[in-house]
Amino acid sequence: MTGMARKVQCQIVTTTFPSRAGARTLARRLVEARLAACVQLVPIHSLYRWKNAVESAAEIRLEAKTTVARAPAVVAFIRRHHPYELPEIVVQPIAGGAPDYLAWIAAESTP
Repeated sequence: MTGMARKVQCQIVTTTFPSRAGARTLARRLVEARLAACVQLVPIHSLYRWKNAVESAAEIRLEAKTTVARAPAVVAFIRRHHPYELPEIVVQPIAGGAPDYLAWIAAESTP
């Protein structure tokens, strides 16, 4: 990993959404607000326990690429605009990657 890759600290913020339209709207708003450089939407099927019952649902997983500095704002944005009572919000560090890609994430996630 080059020095540049170590300096650029990026994270992926993951959430799920109940509808494709809602997921696209949230993703676009995150990118337009420069909270994330890119948001990928992936259709998934989730099985989970909720309120003492096993549930099953088709969902859309959103993976927002952002910086360490912007991740708390991404999390707050998701909380404000999410329809679930308890949305999945997981923040993971990007341990490495192409230095120019990580620099792009940083540049596009900066207000």
